[in-house]
Amino acid sequence: MTRTSSDAVVVGGGHHGLVAACVLADAGWDVVVLEGAADVGGAVRSAPGRAGFVVDRFSAFYPLAAASPVLRDLDLGAHGLQWAHAPTVVAHPHGVDDELGAVLYRDPERTAQALAAQSPADAQTWLTLVEQWQRIRDPLLDALLTAWPPVAPAARLLARLGSADALRLARFLTLSASRMGEELFEGELGRRLIAGNAMHADAPIDGVVSGTFGWLLAMLGQDVGFPVPRGGAGELAQALRRRAEAAGAQVLTRDPVSAIVVSGRRAVGVRTAAGHEVAARRAVLADVSAPALYEQLLPSGLVPRRLYEDLRRFDWDLGTVKVDYALAGPVPWRAAGAHGAGTVHVGADLDERGRPIDALQGLVRWNADLRSRRVPRVPFGLVGQMTTADPSRSPAGTESLWAYTHVPKGMGEDAVADQLAANLEQVLERHAPGFTDLVLERVVQRPSGLQSEDANLIGGAVNGGTSQLHQQLVFRPTPGLGGSRTVVERLYLASAAIHPGGGVHGACGFLAARSALRDAMPVLGGLRRRAGSALLDRVYRAPRSAR
Repeated sequence: MTRTSSDAVVVGGGHHGLVAACVLADAGWDVVVLEGAADVGGAVRSAPGRAGFVVDRFSAFYPLAAASPVLRDLDLGAHGLQWAHAPTVVAHPHGVDDELGAVLYRDPERTAQALAAQSPADAQTWLTLVEQWQRIRDPLLDALLTAWPPVAPAARLLARLGSADALRLARFLTLSASRMGEELFEGELGRRLIAGNAMHADAPIDGVVSGTFGWLLAMLGQDVGFPVPRGGAGELAQALRRRAEAAGAQVLTRDPVSAIVVSGRRAVGVRTAAGHEVAARRAVLADVSAPALYEQLLPSGLVPRRLYEDLRRFDWDLGTVKVDYALAGPVPWRAAGAHGAGTVHVGADLDERGRPIDALQGLVRWNADLRSRRVPRVPFGLVGQMTTADPSRSPAGTESLWAYTHVPKGMGEDAVADQLAANLEQVLERHAPGFTDLVLERVVQRPSGLQSEDANLIGGAVNGGTSQLHQQLVFRPTPGLGGSRTVVERLYLASAAIHPGGGVHGACGFLAARSALRDAMPVLGGLRRRAGSALLDRVYRAPRSAR
């Protein structure tokens, strides 16, 4: 057995774990990152496909990463990261008679002009939204990507808006995507842009705060676009690895952590599957799911019973089935606006009898199917035209493309995933006649396969837990303090299991590293640790009647 030691051990080399390593190493700590897979990245990875094709295995477009102050401050461009953009950001054709589709262009003025085709008033509404975004962007992103409660960013936001407008913004952010679209736009095109972008999260279109996701992605699309790393999603992870190693961190792969070593309710190191031990003098940071941390890596009997009970109610986001395509040529879309778009939203446009229906009505029906254990015959799909966004992804004249949809709640079986993949391909063929004739290769990534490639993606849930309000803020991953601190001293959660949750933004790793640094400060650090432990003890202490 090999024994080593460091100031901090980071369990898992996903992008949050790598960000945490960068922050700690920049502070002068000796850091070791232990990743069980052959390479780092977690759900930010790519791989070679058919000869000359590059396939993003999980996530692909990164507006949050491009806008994130956490990742911006790491200067990943100096470590090889280059962003690439499709000619247009998003297209959302609806029905085979839609000759253009709702289109989000890089230029806000052009987007507004497209909306004016249905309603001149919607053009001005769009430009007003963009102007508002530019005014509140920095304090809002800081508020979304910092620890809860976001006192300082909220104060800056209030100072910028004034109390009356801040109150109206707070109401606006609680709206469902369907209600937000109705309040903002007279025509369907603007409503479709909000609704389609909202479907990147797992909040129902008619559910509270789902509008925030649609609005946020739409505004990011006008601000930074939907960029992709040139050469594949894995290039973002590799840039993070190079950045961490340049700061002095050591990154080791192919040896998963099997246990966190605890002494006197304090994390003192880890043990790997190969029998290696790494002592942690100051902290252990876990870029793993909350159930994996508490139910698999910690000694039995250490976790309070009430926390175990809360974890049994942990709500995973919907599972995913994804199909990777190698195409002999560009997709022959009926809708002209889809040809230059990096991301295309398509489907959920027919009822049970095959009759055309309104876009928002279709999305409501699709969400209802997913939550009532019905396999949608006409699913809603997100499509990534990767060669359109980054020509290096496949040989000239071809297209590297993926399409994904969600599986109904509790129906992650391979047979269901295969049926949904077939249904989604029918949607693509209907919107792009001749699509199937272009397929050189298709690979179906089922929920079970996604989980086998990344253990954090339980049942194909790519968000690390639902993004709905009941499991956000101080309710993530369970009712508590909403931060990275755990019931074990000097052990921190550093994954999407904590606030602010899913998405490639690096904030979860950053917040965990910042907590570890503050807790290690002389005098004040000890006070912080004791205060945090006392609060957590109160949260998870069994009620008197149960004692």
